[in-house]
Amino acid sequence: MAQDSYTEFANTGFGKKLTSALGLPQPAKLRRYRPEDPIIHGPVMVIGSTEASDTLARHLLGWGLDVRRHIGPKDRVAAVVAMFDSVATPAQLSETVLGVGGLLKQLKSSARVITVFRDPEHTEDPAVRAARKGVEGLTRSLAHEMRAGGTANGIVLHEELDMAAPSVAGALRFLLSGRSAFVSGQFITVDSVNGTLPTDWAAPLAGQVAVVTGAARGIGAAIARTLHRDGARVIAVDVPAAGEQLARVANEVSGTALQLDITRDDAGERILDHAEQYYGRLDIVVHNAGITRDKLLANMDSSRWDSVIAVNIESQLRMNRALLNSELFNRPEGTVGPRVVSLASTSGIAGNRGQSNYAASKAGVMGMVSASSAQLQARHGTVNAVAPGFIETEMTAKMPLATREVARRLNSLNQGGRPEDVAETIAYLASPAAAGTSGLTLRVCGQNLVGA
Repeated sequence: MAQDSYTEFANTGFGKKLTSALGLPQPAKLRRYRPEDPIIHGPVMVIGSTEASDTLARHLLGWGLDVRRHIGPKDRVAAVVAMFDSVATPAQLSETVLGVGGLLKQLKSSARVITVFRDPEHTEDPAVRAARKGVEGLTRSLAHEMRAGGTANGIVLHEELDMAAPSVAGALRFLLSGRSAFVSGQFITVDSVNGTLPTDWAAPLAGQVAVVTGAARGIGAAIARTLHRDGARVIAVDVPAAGEQLARVANEVSGTALQLDITRDDAGERILDHAEQYYGRLDIVVHNAGITRDKLLANMDSSRWDSVIAVNIESQLRMNRALLNSELFNRPEGTVGPRVVSLASTSGIAGNRGQSNYAASKAGVMGMVSASSAQLQARHGTVNAVAPGFIETEMTAKMPLATREVARRLNSLNQGGRPEDVAETIAYLASPAAAGTSGLTLRVCGQNLVGA
């Protein structure tokens, strides 16, 4: 992984002065998750006077947070939660919006601003939909204005959903915490009461069994480590050629290794057999494995195109069919069902020169996730995708220096993400506390300025 020397320099005393004087990007040191840290370092201001605001405040108080409804002019604030759940016209946005604006200069570093509102698509009333869409625009714009490593995101609620739903608390805790360090300008939709909150937030996946494909290195290895840290037992999957690295990762997470080409017709069955033999259950599947074979479309050949499509999307479709036909991957009613998380990419959203095959495959992943949601929900489960932006990996370390530097700065946080940023988001979506969210593609890109 390449070292971001500019970010390190910009966080020195001299570097801060120089970058400020020259008007250069000032990437902050992000607050990332550590199990021993508090959820948030300082007061959380809740703006809103509805019953839902009170319910949300009780969630926060239950976690031992310093919850405020009023704040002194000299007090520093770690997070702001702005409630727009009952907004009915654009004119009604003003009071809460200006309340948020009045607090921005009092925010601490790595602060969080979270908006909470109802889904715009669930109303046919023009004024109500306009108001709710207005909150979306506000949140995205505010994310661009946040400073010192701060982020702004939204929680979007189904029309009839009660604020006490477990996945509302799950989304709120994720966005407040260091787990969401590289997530900004994004929205988590909660559309059902499904889910359970863990008895131990440090081990939300305790007792669960998870498969991670492409686990031998990079983002896949980070996912395996994070799921293990959160209590899951991990089956690490990768191609036989990566067997030695795969074994190291599996040993590190006290899991098992499965050498497997996921493009095989029986890959899904092989995974199920392994899970049955070693653990007797399977709860989580993370489709991380992927390849690039970049070439301008004018020079693309069938080998480059077909191999990327085969690995990045066709394999997932085939494995999902096998999983959903298996009793091992299904749960009785009243329990949290199977969870599938796929790796998409911002390339599948905005496109990328020379990556028509990769962009097509990753856009395909997002389409698959959206269309598969009903199938998983019928089994009390979920399927979601994570779309990383520029992440510091061995692959991006090989990019030309100038290209890499530009890519790092093309987001609101002015830096690249880390593999653990992707892994934290996947661990959240794989948790029972996110069981009310399905069909979502959540971007981990620091609010990439292209395709954000």
